[in-house]
Order: sequence, then C-alpha cells, then structure tokens
Amino acid sequence: MMGIQIGAKPDRGFDDPIGMLADCHRRIEWFLNILRMVAERARGRSLSAQETEAVDSALHYFHVGGLRHNADEEQSLFPRLRHASATDALAELQALENDHRRAGELHVAIEQGYRLWMDTGRLNAEDEQRLIEAAAALGRLYAQHIRIEEETVFPRAARTLDKQTIAAMGEEFRARRA
Repeated sequence: MMGIQIGAKPDRGFDDPIGMLADCHRRIEWFLNILRMVAERARGRSLSAQETEAVDSALHYFHVGGLRHNADEEQSLFPRLRHASATDALAELQALENDHRRAGELHVAIEQGYRLWMDTGRLNAEDEQRLIEAAAALGRLYAQHIRIEEETVFPRAARTLDKQTIAAMGEEFRARRA
C-alpha cells in the first residue's frame, strides 16, 4: 500500500482526467519501485511477510489500476488525440500503445517470478536474475513512456482538446471505476 505523504498534493478527480493520468504515473512508479527493490534486496532468501504483502499489493495494483490506466489512455485519450493531432503524433501514440503491450509481457514475467518465489520460498539464481532483469527492463520502459506522455502527449491533449471532450473523457474514466 502507498503510504500517506504529509504535504503531498491530493490526487486529481474526474474533472481533470489528464491530471488523473499523471497522478496514476506516480502510483506506477511507487509500485514498480517496490517490485524492483524487493527483488534486489531479498536475493538468496525467502521473502519476509512484509515483503510478500508489499509485492502482493504491487501486483494487485498493476492488475487493476494499471490495466484501467491503459484503458483510459487507449480508449479515451489516444483516439481523441488521433482525431485532433497532426500526422507526426500518430506514430508516437502507436509507440505508446506498443509500450503497453511490452509492459504487459514484462508484468507477466515479474508476476510469475514472484509467485514462484512466494510458493516455493526461494528462487534459484537463474530465476532471481530473470526477475531482476524483467523489473529493471520494466523500469526503463516506464521511465521513457511516462516522460513522453508527461512532456509531450498530456500537454498536447490539454492544448488541443476542448473542455467538452475532456469532460467526456472524465466521465469515461468514472465509468471504468464504477
């Protein structure tokens, strides 16, 4: 679970769906850090109860929140940007969707590694290395993906999409969470 951070600004709501996507990126980074850190720190031993709980929370987040985030982008944001944007933006959006697919593959590998670890109590050196490499690859992928979205795609959306379109996106986000 994410801890409460004193002084942190609150998450944005459905009236700011673009801001919600950025807030979700902070959660992605948080839970990804847990997956990477535990794999590195627990090498050669069983996971503690606290580590197991943290990993379970992270895996659950990516199953629910991560998939919903991808749907928010691919079903609500990207189609509207494709309609409103110049041709050069189309390849960028396709690359971001490809990132989602690659991230999904890495998530499967990470989950399999952690489930094996939790079920058997230990990983052999090869399985440990595979898990660590998959988590590191996912970290690199997300770092680049998030940078592109936050520096290019989200500002473009804020500039090119009108208030009614953004409000409709917010309602779609709300419906996915109902």
